[in-house]
Order: sequence, then C-alpha cells, then structure tokens
Amino acid sequence: MINVGIVGGTGYTGVELLRLLAGHPQVNLRVITSRSEAGIKVAELFPNLRGRIDLRFTEPSPEALTACDLVFFATPNGTAMKMVPSLVSTGVKIIDLAADFRLRDPEEWQQWYGEPHACVDILAKAVYGLPEVNRAAIQTAQVVANPGCYPTAVLLGFLPLIAQGLVDNQHLIADAKSGVSGAGRKVELHTLLCEASENFKAYGVRGHRHWPEIRQGLSQAAGETVGLTFIPHLVPMIRGIHATLYAPLRDTQVDIQRMYEDHYRDEPFVDVMPPGSLPETRSVRGANQCRIAVHIPPTGKTVVVLSVIDNLVKGAAGQALQNMNIMFGLQESLGLEAIGMIP
Repeated sequence: MINVGIVGGTGYTGVELLRLLAGHPQVNLRVITSRSEAGIKVAELFPNLRGRIDLRFTEPSPEALTACDLVFFATPNGTAMKMVPSLVSTGVKIIDLAADFRLRDPEEWQQWYGEPHACVDILAKAVYGLPEVNRAAIQTAQVVANPGCYPTAVLLGFLPLIAQGLVDNQHLIADAKSGVSGAGRKVELHTLLCEASENFKAYGVRGHRHWPEIRQGLSQAAGETVGLTFIPHLVPMIRGIHATLYAPLRDTQVDIQRMYEDHYRDEPFVDVMPPGSLPETRSVRGANQCRIAVHIPPTGKTVVVLSVIDNLVKGAAGQALQNMNIMFGLQESLGLEAIGMIP
C-alpha cells in the first residue's frame, strides 16, 4: 500500500483527487490538510465521500507528511515550492498539481507568477508529468510537476504533428474553451452563476500563465522555439476543455489520421477518433481520457485538431493518479477505469 498525504484538500482539484484516491486499491490515505477546515470531517464538507473517507482535515504537519510515501499538493501556486524541500530531504515523493515546478526557467517562473522561485535546485530535477511524453523519467522521479489543464489538451493535440515535423512551428494557434471549475473553488464575481451562465467570453488574451507552459512543451518536441497563439475562453459549463488547434501543413500528402492513430496506439488514455468525428466534452466528463479528432478543411493547407478532456481529471487529479501509478510501478490505469458520464 502507498501511504498518501494531500496538502490542500478542499478545492475542486483536491476533492476530485480525494474521490479518485478513495477508489484506488493500493492507496492508504493518511493525512488531508486544510488550514481553513482543520478539525472538520472530510465527509462533512464533501458528502459524496461518506463511507469512503473517515479522516478529518488537519493543519499541515511536517511530521505527518514525512510519514507518507507520497504527498500530493493541490494548493495555490507558490505554496508547494516552500514546503517541498523539507519533504524531499526525507525521501518523500511529490506530485504538485499547481504550477510550481512546470516551467524549467526560474526567471520565466518569476515573470509569470510574480515571485522568485523558492527551490531552484529541486526545480532543475523535477519531471514534467505528461505520461505520454515523459513516462520513463516519471518512473524514477521524486518530484513530478502535474501539467495544467489547457496544456494537457493542447500538447496532446499538437505533439504528433510537431514530432513528425509536418507543420510550420512558427504559426500554431490554440483556441481553447474551459468550464467554470477551471477557475477554482474560490468566490469570484466572474464565476457566479448569474455572471457565467448564458455567457461566453475570451480571457487572458494579452497573456495567460499556461502559454509559456504549452510553448515550453512544444518547443522541446520541435527542437526550436515555436510560435504559439493561445487564447482561452470561459464557457457556461462546470467541467471540460475543448481545444481547437490550427497549424499550417508542410506536407499535404501525409495521412494525418493514420499518423495520429499510430502515435497514440499504445496510450491507454488517448483516444484518436475515426475520420470526421467531432469529440464532445461530455464524453470525457469524469474520465481520465483525452479524445482527439483530426480534420483537413477544404483548402488542404491547414490541419485542425480537436482535443477534449475533463479539466479536473485528465487535466488535473486523474493525471496525478496516472503519474502516481507510474512512479510506484503499478498498472497505469489502476483506479482510473471510470467511463465518461452521459448525460
């Protein structure tokens, strides 16, 4: 059994992590921390966990966390990097679901997150936890940076094209939409029901924190710095990301459909759909799945990739469990067999 701790178990990502861990046959939940809810039963705050988790939220305790084999951080950006060094020194493995270890360049981190990185030495050793790219490195990692939700959908959609050198890497466009849960559980005006419902809008047009993360992953695959336009949008649904990706083709004779099918043939959580398909976010709701469809519009000069995920599962907690399974030598799909919920 893997003794697991969670720092920050009250946000949407945290409760999704709890839901998935509660059904994992090789996990023993030892500690779930929350400064604001310390002393309250987890099942009192989240009644869907009644009968599955009997723990209470506690204040973060170094002693309790160092007794774990693995600690998940489902905390705001900038929190994990201040706590991780002491845990790493005792041999505890870490999966951070925030952004503290995603960007390789500490100066770029400071530019986008507004503070110096607190543990540059650990940042240099952390592994970016996109299993479809870094599976071998994740197996031996002590610190894994769980990818962001938008980056997961966009990277999985674009990477086969980039890896094969089939597109102009300087003119990539990612037009992505997210459900409101992507904004987190905190109370903000723009996520209130009366503000978000019956509305559709772009945001972060002048710069979004996931842009450098996406560009970093694409540039590593391309072997050069790519040109990327990334525009996120908020749509009036709770869960889901739909990324529509555009890239100019260098070679219009390649069978793009077959290339995608071959690229992801052995990936348990990437589904390349048949030609002409239009993947829907509801088909992956609650599932650790990315569904992809490839289209060539009539001009034949641009490839359009449609990529959908559940932002809280494959875009966060489910991918974190996938990484845990890899780190501990378990079957990668263990605890992640749930089928998407329709309706």
